[in-house]
Amino acid sequence: MIELCNLCKSYRTKKGVQTVLEDVSAAFPPGCNMGILGRNGAGKSTLLRLIGGAEMPTSGRVVRQGTVSWPIGFSGGFHGSLSGRENLRFICRIYDADIRKVTAFVEEFSGLGDYMEMPLSTYSSGMRAKLAFGLSMAIDFDYYLIDEVTAVGDAVFKRKSKAEFDRRKDRSTLIVVSHSTATIRQHCDAAAVLDRGNLIFFDDLTAAIDHYENLNGNDTGVDKRERA
Repeated sequence: MIELCNLCKSYRTKKGVQTVLEDVSAAFPPGCNMGILGRNGAGKSTLLRLIGGAEMPTSGRVVRQGTVSWPIGFSGGFHGSLSGRENLRFICRIYDADIRKVTAFVEEFSGLGDYMEMPLSTYSSGMRAKLAFGLSMAIDFDYYLIDEVTAVGDAVFKRKSKAEFDRRKDRSTLIVVSHSTATIRQHCDAAAVLDRGNLIFFDDLTAAIDHYENLNGNDTGVDKRERA
């Protein structure tokens, strides 16, 4: 179980205080793959980092029971001067994972080849995302936090990603944030909509998507062809 308890998150900007989450309380039970829809800039990735512990809330707290992945695609925990392989070994030690097993999976899955020996500072954002995604999939977690950034890569990598998500659903729970209704339909059982600091939950996916698309006169940046 993951619980958000009176969670608040705000930032000071040149235009004043920007509130991303305002007194949000919610629960993510195991076994229910949850989607979080929101427009670009709504705070979806921030929410995912708060759930994973990569960022601290302004107030409130996150209660985690079970193991939780870092946000897939988020490489903030990597060290730029270390190689991909060195970062891999470091993360394996943190999570007490089998280095040989994880290395074999990541090398095959990511397709980074010789770049595994190169410093992270030489990686493109897509390469960093592939390494982070491969590492997340190589280690067993109770909850996987998935950002829409995992859409990186060619068709082969995307097929691998979908296949891994499908396998994980049998024994783990996915929390997926996206502005794409197609992504949420593909991976989730239920959904919530993040808008203006509020997180509204729906048991029915269609109801969540309808609410999301009706926000602000349908100005959500969603391609209507996704509904087909």
